[in-house]
Amino acid sequence: MIYVDLPTERQREVSFYLAMEEYIARNFEGDDYFFMWQTSPSVIFGRNQLIENEVNTAYCIEHGILTFRRKSGGGCVYSDRNNIMLSYITKDENVNFTFNRYLNMIALCLYRLGVEAKATGRNDIMIDGKKVSGNAFYHLHKRSIVHGTLLYDTDMANMTASITPPGEKLQSKGVESIRQHIALLKDYINIGIDELKLKIRNTLCNDSITLTLEDVAEIEKIEQEYLTKEFIYGNNPKYNIVRKGRIEGVGDIEIRLELKNQIIMKINILGDYFLTGDLSENIIKPLEGVKLEREAIENALPDATEETIRNLRRDDFINLLTNEK
Repeated sequence: MIYVDLPTERQREVSFYLAMEEYIARNFEGDDYFFMWQTSPSVIFGRNQLIENEVNTAYCIEHGILTFRRKSGGGCVYSDRNNIMLSYITKDENVNFTFNRYLNMIALCLYRLGVEAKATGRNDIMIDGKKVSGNAFYHLHKRSIVHGTLLYDTDMANMTASITPPGEKLQSKGVESIRQHIALLKDYINIGIDELKLKIRNTLCNDSITLTLEDVAEIEKIEQEYLTKEFIYGNNPKYNIVRKGRIEGVGDIEIRLELKNQIIMKINILGDYFLTGDLSENIIKPLEGVKLEREAIENALPDATEETIRNLRRDDFINLLTNEK
């Protein structure tokens, strides 16, 4: 695997590194690329999430915590300088294989440091049953991009206050309650964060490249999209019916419907799920103009839900949409 270095040392924000992933995916011909990065305190929420559902924006503004949307699915994460962000770009387009290979690569790095880390769940790496890394992915230009967190010594107070998780995820939002679910690597290894980064790099990569200043200028152009209000906040009109639920192996899903005479006029599907196919073509468009009743939906909805949203069975989606168990 090839490690990607920047030509100059300069602190960048989340938006730059997300754009850097895109640039590599679109312009580099090698098989696998990898890089690590750190940012000022930031909240990063998923492609299909509503910022008002996930982020305590008032707290973030008061404490100078930046907010960014990424193009991958999954849940909301907090990052700061004591947290390592990981980016992996590969030609492999098989979602489950790519994702599982990446998770196991990172778990192997930790195992070689003497940490009993395991890839588990939808997207996590765990230590002693506690989460140390959360990850997400998306497809771009015949590439797969996987990125995630690696918690070293992050600010738990900021993490707790800046992210507003759904009530069913955590009974209490206090620091102590969340700390019981989170592992920090500083408690398991006796090396600093810079040495940790070096060991991960040497374990995973056998070559490196350095971007040019021209590459950086192109990345900064891509970055501008991530900084627009339209991308960060999205266009989320009020719908007159909302269905919410958590589906095992899929995540939290919120379906928003605009109805007229019980006919679905518009539909939006929000949540921390992982998108693996064309949501518009496979689910949204087939349901527009369809009556909100089970038989009509079953006749209209293609058998492509699991190919579109990871692990989403067609019957589970219909049950949530029609408000049935």
